[in-house]
Amino acid sequence: MRFDILTLFPELFAPHQALGVTRRAFESRQIEVRLWPLREFGDGTHLRVDDRPFGGGPGMVMLAEPLERALAAAFADRGGEAPPVVHFTPTGRRLDQAMVRELAGGPGLVLLCGRYEGIDQRFLDRHVTLELSLGDFVLSGGELPALALLDAVARLQPGVLGDVQSHEQDSFGTDGLLDCPHYSRPETLPATFGAATVPAVLMSGHHAEIAHWRRQRSLELTGRRRPDLIAVARAAGRLSPSDERFLASLGL
Repeated sequence: MRFDILTLFPELFAPHQALGVTRRAFESRQIEVRLWPLREFGDGTHLRVDDRPFGGGPGMVMLAEPLERALAAAFADRGGEAPPVVHFTPTGRRLDQAMVRELAGGPGLVLLCGRYEGIDQRFLDRHVTLELSLGDFVLSGGELPALALLDAVARLQPGVLGDVQSHEQDSFGTDGLLDCPHYSRPETLPATFGAATVPAVLMSGHHAEIAHWRRQRSLELTGRRRPDLIAVARAAGRLSPSDERFLASLGL
């Protein structure tokens, strides 16, 4: 799948494609990224891409026409194909794993990375398909949310994580709950870590008991930290009678 990224800072995207496990998705071209530096489409000799807002106020607004030219170039490079255009903004829908899975199964996207006080609304009204937010906070631009989306989509591509169960067992996986705690070697850590030990069940070799322990820890963690996810799982019928009994024993 292909992502076309309209940005003032294309250099921010280069390291992401070369680092970490998700680089496999880029090296195999399962994920293809095309960068469209907006300065190359700016107005006049100074390649201007922003101006003062009508009505006054602080900051600058990204101009519609340079963005229009950049988007047209991206569409033309795709042979006239016009994929969905995503705009990252605090006013958008909260990005979640369900949305990531949906986007990961599509043909790709155009990612619009705004800066300054925002983008001329006329361009947004004309072209944007979906507006997304990482949460209730404000960033300096859309590049970091775009990187987050790229990473989340890349790790869902076949073969990227090596084991298909890796992302299925992640937080917000197929059951929509938070992941359970994890432990690794050595069994005993220095005294500076206190008296904490590895739960004995994880070293028992009894796979059914381990799975049961992990399920209960996932339910407990989700119930205490994200009760809204328990409510969603309950409404969707993803909790078994055993799950419900365990949650009731915790007062959840």
